[in-house]
Amino acid sequence: MRAFPPRLPEQPIFYPVLTEDYAIKIARDWNVKASGSGFVTRFDVKASYLDAYEVQEAAGRAHLEYWIPAEQMYAFDAAIVGQIVVTQEFR
Repeated sequence: MRAFPPRLPEQPIFYPVLTEDYAIKIARDWNVKASGSGFVTRFDVKASYLDAYEVQEAAGRAHLEYWIPAEQMYAFDAAIVGQIVVTQEFR
């Protein structure tokens, strides 16, 4: 994959996280419960794009993420370097 799909109306923010451990926790512990499956992805984003956003701490120092507004997803996708790779899947 080279881009993420547009956000749904009930998803006004895209939350890319900074660590694989946090991504695993979300995919395994939250997404499986909510929707039956969860996926961990890995991708690189141009630092020049991310410089416009502050890293947010979500309930602890191990839970770091960016908050990208849904209307900025096209710009975010354009700033992805290379491919988006699924590294783990949970059901």
